[in-house]
Amino acid sequence: MRETVLPAIRRLPLFRSMAEENFLALTRAAYDQTFPPQIQLIDEGESADFLHIVVEGSIELFAGWQERETTLAVVRPRSTFILAACMRDAPYLMSARTLEKTRLILVPSSDVRTIFRTDGEFALATIAELSAGYRGMVRHAKDLKLRSARERLAAYLLCQAGAAGDRASFVLPMEKRVLASFLGMTPESLSRAMKSLQADGAVADGQRVIITDRPALEALAQPSPLIDGPDEDV
Repeated sequence: MRETVLPAIRRLPLFRSMAEENFLALTRAAYDQTFPPQIQLIDEGESADFLHIVVEGSIELFAGWQERETTLAVVRPRSTFILAACMRDAPYLMSARTLEKTRLILVPSSDVRTIFRTDGEFALATIAELSAGYRGMVRHAKDLKLRSARERLAAYLLCQAGAAGDRASFVLPMEKRVLASFLGMTPESLSRAMKSLQADGAVADGQRVIITDRPALEALAQPSPLIDGPDEDV
């Protein structure tokens, strides 16, 4: 692995507090690789041999059953994914594929578990990251089960506007096919919901969204920190 990427990895919350010698031991057998778009990296049910770190690009985490498929998350730089499976030495519950040209760092799961047993700061950071992932999944489940399709879309747009610095205009961070799956819709139902939001303060022009009436959009979505987050101490 190229040493130039080590400082960026070291700054991640999962690694920033661990002892330097343990960080070097953890990354000694790691390697980085660049993948083109739409490459399936892992299949659900396979053994979790590596912890994945996204350095550039984006990853779709998804699962399938019979002829159905759903998007569970989209991972962007710089962050890890599949940590829980690595820690439990258990099969992946999700598959992963690249959405664009993506650079990853792959760290052997066995090394992650070894350092977890010997480095208290790394262990605490691992627990914190797993807890954040669990709370994120609970929020997403509440969003899917408690809100209508239009309410979910409105809440998502408000969150994205906030991530863009509360701008009235921003570009969706994922293509609409992936967004529809993430929000529990078909592409057709997403298109209908997007059009219906014109009367509630949001207009879409391709991948760009313009919020024309924020109070109206908030009245529809009813944003809640218990669903939309974030945790105050994170």
